[in-house]
Amino acid sequence: MKKLLCAFATTLAVGSALAWPDKPVTLLVPFPPGGSTDLIARSLAPKLQEKLGGTFLVENKAGAGGTVGATAAKRSAPDGYTVLVTSLGPLVIGPHLLKNLGYDPLKDFDYITVAVQAPNVLAVPAASPHKTLADVLAYQKANPGKMTFASAGNGTSDHLTAELFWQQTGTTASHIPYKGGAPAMTDLLGAQVDATFMNINTGLANIKAGKLRALAVTGTKRSPLLPDVPTLEELGVKGATVYSWQAFAAPKGLPADLKAKLYEAIVAGLNDPAIKAKLLELGFEIVGNTPEQFTAYQASEFARWKKVIEVGKITAD
Repeated sequence: MKKLLCAFATTLAVGSALAWPDKPVTLLVPFPPGGSTDLIARSLAPKLQEKLGGTFLVENKAGAGGTVGATAAKRSAPDGYTVLVTSLGPLVIGPHLLKNLGYDPLKDFDYITVAVQAPNVLAVPAASPHKTLADVLAYQKANPGKMTFASAGNGTSDHLTAELFWQQTGTTASHIPYKGGAPAMTDLLGAQVDATFMNINTGLANIKAGKLRALAVTGTKRSPLLPDVPTLEELGVKGATVYSWQAFAAPKGLPADLKAKLYEAIVAGLNDPAIKAKLLELGFEIVGNTPEQFTAYQASEFARWKKVIEVGKITAD
């Protein structure tokens, strides 16, 4: 009888996996609508429907730097009907800044793929006396703690990139956290602050318009959108390569066949000519790495930002 029940349960599980998706799939975005992560989810939802059938709906569940939505995803059934579409924040930054998280980022998810990445760019106001990275470094060394760097808030990618930059160059400056990227940009454009490390997507329009001067990018190679702007590595700053990224994950225990189907459909969507062109134009680089590669990358990023946060004595607020 026990064997019969086990066989019946297995048949049900296989049958449900074969029928998937026979009800709407939620793409859970742990941020408000309108940001980069939301854009990736909404760009790919129609392609996932096209490739896999069924309906894919985007649900925004914001709060606490994305950790509220990540907790909700972790608590969902690992049946393929909840997929977390997230940035690096809830997976490799927030866990080091916030106590009593509702999830373990290293154990509670099945990692599907990093969809896209984008480097940050060191930018200063157009009227800034700092024309090059060498100017910035010379000023910081001559005036410890005096140069001001804006960020969208404590523990954000732009803040942590600046901290890593100071740690790797042996310099110090003043971090000015804002409540979001918009007010930080306003004050940077108005030269109320000296510099920032912003995501290339955020800064591109003002750089192209000549309102900001880009001094360096944090990628492994120059951005095709800013081909004249060197990388930090090129300019002699080692160990400060940084990418922001958007990725797909699921509650731990996702059946292997569903993970494979999702992975293949996401990568196909990313490489759809219309979607790929749009994303590249916005400054994203297509990644689409395997679940195994993403799992290893997640662990290395988790350890890296843990060290930066501890050395910099960074707190959430």
